[in-house]
Amino acid sequence: MSDSYTGFAEVYDELMDDVPYGEWAEFLIATLREYDVGNEPAAEEGRVCKQQDAEKAEQAKNLAIERNTVLDLGCGTGTLTELLYRAGFDMIGIDNSEEMLQIALEKREKSGSDILYLRQDMREFELYGTVGAVCSVCDSLNYILEEGDMVDVFSLVNNYLYPGGIFVFDFNTVYKYEQVIGDATIAENRDDCSFIWENYYDAESQVNEYDLTVFVREKGGNSFRRFTETHYQRGYTLNQMKSFLEEAGLVFVKALDADTRGDAGAESERIYVIAREAKKRREAL
Repeated sequence: MSDSYTGFAEVYDELMDDVPYGEWAEFLIATLREYDVGNEPAAEEGRVCKQQDAEKAEQAKNLAIERNTVLDLGCGTGTLTELLYRAGFDMIGIDNSEEMLQIALEKREKSGSDILYLRQDMREFELYGTVGAVCSVCDSLNYILEEGDMVDVFSLVNNYLYPGGIFVFDFNTVYKYEQVIGDATIAENRDDCSFIWENYYDAESQVNEYDLTVFVREKGGNSFRRFTETHYQRGYTLNQMKSFLEEAGLVFVKALDADTRGDAGAESERIYVIAREAKKRREAL
């Protein structure tokens, strides 16, 4: 997993202003509510808890907090993390890019939120307790190039999920890299920044290399600063993702085409997957 989003981080939000973060947030919020993340515990659970001593009641309170906590894995500059926070979830954001997290921290200071940001590699992230859900969107998982590493990520997700918690993620498919963006060059020219995005796809490894050249206008002047970055992403099939989930102990629930929200198919370019934690058993309150 290469170090990405260094110099590009400072113009990431500007160049990604057409990304439908609002729509993504609406989908995630609806999905989290559908699967009871952050919802009030069932009435029976509440009655049981009321019969316990103070220590047990405190334990129940802590579990309720964990149930409302959502981890944004590969949070980037925190745009989506902030939207989920505004919806009432306690948020944790993890990313491996110091530069991207710095921008997320600036957003946190401006919004006044109390989101916890951690700089960690998703292949070996650590939390202090369980969370009600883990989300990972905007093809963050495509940066995991090795199948064993993907299983490691999913195993950690399973480990830190509250009993019955859910994992919602998206990924770019092999079809997208092979048929849509592989070996294509994309360029955009703006007043204050421009970029050239060159793609090179290797079918054998399923890895897409894209070379970014970005030009950023210096503040208060007409000169531009040029920097380059190389990113690597791997395409996956839905069957591969299902296999990784099973190996990690997670239970596949369903898959949706990210564009149509219908069933995922052979020509889906980006797929949403919903999975659940199923191995841990909650101790009696």
